[in-house]
Amino acid sequence: MNAVRAFIALELPKVTRDALSDVQARLSQHAPRGSVRWVNSDNIHLTLKFLGQVPTAQIEAISLALRRAVGALPVFPFEVMRVGCFPDTQRPRVVWVGIDEPSGALHTLQRAVESATAPLGYPTDPRPFQPHLTLGRTGRSVRPADLHKLGEGVLATKVGLLGHVHAEEVVLFQSEFSPGGSIYTALARFPLARERHRSD
Repeated sequence: MNAVRAFIALELPKVTRDALSDVQARLSQHAPRGSVRWVNSDNIHLTLKFLGQVPTAQIEAISLALRRAVGALPVFPFEVMRVGCFPDTQRPRVVWVGIDEPSGALHTLQRAVESATAPLGYPTDPRPFQPHLTLGRTGRSVRPADLHKLGEGVLATKVGLLGHVHAEEVVLFQSEFSPGGSIYTALARFPLARERHRSD
């Protein structure tokens, strides 16, 4: 059975990805050598749902479900700001930049994606949705002292507002491993609803 590794996400404009690349460069000055695998800034995105292995024969059904689920939801803005770690700066495993979207539109969109894919065999994630942009990940073999130094570097790096982004479409991506890092290919795009101006 043919299958692809897939996930659902929001893309970021180049100006925002460039700003994230600058943050990575600042953080790398505090990171002990080899402690962090930095994500290629061209690949940074806002994940809504990781699907895992998806049979190619099911992509059409997933696409139809996503189009129905998100097509009536409105375009909305969000802000990219702050830097932090999961689970915390004492034991950093993921270095991230945060998302600020106070209206609740982003969480509504994420729940719609979950609801659309769950009946197709992709269970709803029991963990609360924590929107973020992954900048890098630490290896399991990194020494605790190096992790501590990285966490201190994250705390010392002040990151303000990096950009305003308009969420206009949801993208179904294929992810392929390669020696140079993951390669992401858009399989389908699902536009959100644009506001219609009423004529007087």
